[in-house]
Amino acid sequence: MNRSITIIGAGLAGLTLARVLHVHGIPSTIYEAEASPMSRTQGGQLDIHDFNGQVALDECRLLDEFRSVINFGAEAMRFLSPDGELVGEIPDDGKLSNPEVLRGELRRILIESLPDGTIHWGHKVDSIDAVGAGGAYRVTFGDGSTVDTDVLVGADGAWSRVRAFLSGASPEYLGTVWVETFLHDVDTRHQRSAALVGRGAMLAMEPGRGIFGHREANDVIHTYVVMKKPLEWTSSTDFSDREQALTNLAAELGDGWAPELLELITSGETMPVARPIWGLPLGHTWDRVPGAMLIGDAAHLTPPDGDGANWALYDGAQLGKAIAASPDDIESAFSGFAAEMLPRSAASSREGYQSFEQTFGYNAPENLRKMMDRATTYGHRHHR
Repeated sequence: MNRSITIIGAGLAGLTLARVLHVHGIPSTIYEAEASPMSRTQGGQLDIHDFNGQVALDECRLLDEFRSVINFGAEAMRFLSPDGELVGEIPDDGKLSNPEVLRGELRRILIESLPDGTIHWGHKVDSIDAVGAGGAYRVTFGDGSTVDTDVLVGADGAWSRVRAFLSGASPEYLGTVWVETFLHDVDTRHQRSAALVGRGAMLAMEPGRGIFGHREANDVIHTYVVMKKPLEWTSSTDFSDREQALTNLAAELGDGWAPELLELITSGETMPVARPIWGLPLGHTWDRVPGAMLIGDAAHLTPPDGDGANWALYDGAQLGKAIAASPDDIESAFSGFAAEMLPRSAASSREGYQSFEQTFGYNAPENLRKMMDRATTYGHRHHR
């Protein structure tokens, strides 16, 4: 194959694509806006599913590396009422169908699997232009440098510049904001919180508001306050004084919350960070042009329900396989990939929106009880 392949974005989708291409002897180049792999925190813990995420890692030939960073026991789930009463729990069954790993560790494994020089850090895309009529593109970066490429893949997340170039839809705010903080050394310094959350995840919800705690592999609890709020709330709320901001957040939840639940917030040891939840409109599309494709959140951003990272991995692997199978006919590879990805992602997005609203929306308490009943009856783990 003599055509250059440029991937925009060094997230899970873009890294997986580059790795699968490398496995098949096809070079590619990734351009990433972040200055380095560790320039920002990489999010929390992910459950990697056996039917998509693990399939992708197998295509990457990285299953052994993946297994080395699994947080064993973390598939457990606990459901609490606001007064701290245990509604029900689903233990980790040890079958590892959806093992938990830190996003940062998974990203590290993928980065380390690529040849030196594959990733160009500190390259934020400023503009994209078509070059001639044959499907070639010129990418201009913020520092004024440019690269010309025959094949352009947008793996650049929610606010994808490649999607914008292709006249695709823009994300919409979904009316929910998560505000995160962390507790560290929880087994020694926050034992009550550690017992409350357990080894996996914990949810305590009222209509449109609640607390979501996630025990992570490094003796950390990642806590989110979940609230239905207008988007303006995130910019008008002062988070500069950590202790006062966390106290105010706990108060925003209203009365009736158990002190031990509120401690997950007020004892937070990091500055609270507001994360509005965005999603692409259901049924959205973009203009198909020769030599360009979207994968991961750039193609099908949905609210967090445990599937986004998995489908990003799967997208990257499937597109890599398609290119490897047809290296001299990129349009055929892209068309075949899109024919599978677009209906699959549309169905997954519908399920993602429904799952998110059921878990964190106005009817969440009743929905969680129903989930618990189904899990107890059929032995199914709650699917985040």
